[in-house]
Amino acid sequence: MLKKTLAALAIGTALLSAGQAMAAEYKIDKEGNHAFVDFKISHLGYSFIHGTFKDWDGKFSFDAKAPEASKIDVVLKTASVDTNHAERDKHIRTPDFLDAAKFPEAKFVSTSVKSTGEKTADVTGDLTLHGVTKPVVFKATFNGEGKDPWGGYRAGFNGTTTLQLSEFGIKGPGPTSQTLDLDISFEGVQAK
Repeated sequence: MLKKTLAALAIGTALLSAGQAMAAEYKIDKEGNHAFVDFKISHLGYSFIHGTFKDWDGKFSFDAKAPEASKIDVVLKTASVDTNHAERDKHIRTPDFLDAAKFPEAKFVSTSVKSTGEKTADVTGDLTLHGVTKPVVFKATFNGEGKDPWGGYRAGFNGTTTLQLSEFGIKGPGPTSQTLDLDISFEGVQAK
């Protein structure tokens, strides 16, 4: 009887500890403009066009003690592309590239997180872009976490990847413009 009681107590303690180590939920701070989806693509092999997406949102879960349990879910509006040139942006939204009218959203949903260092990880997930879903890996960096001046609790990350546009049914504007470097940087506010 004593052995059964001790075993039950040990299991209960383990379950309680596991419950306390659960990842916290965060909302990406889009409203405070502490979130960016930026990109870079070659222009004729002579320079790079830099741009961003102005309308996107997401959430993630994170526990620094168990980063492998983290998850992220991001959705962006493709029509919000901005390269600081209105005519070019209009062209990027057409069927020649993003076809924003037909594919108004792009989405990334993580499927696994693998730690690669003290503050780095490979975040694998499904990226849906231009109506095509493919697995991609972001090289992620944990920037830090803590209380903010407004009574909230934040965690911040950066993630980079390179996309082969043809894999998503998008033809780059020239032979040097077939890959796109994507850089995502964001803070999340912990749900209360």
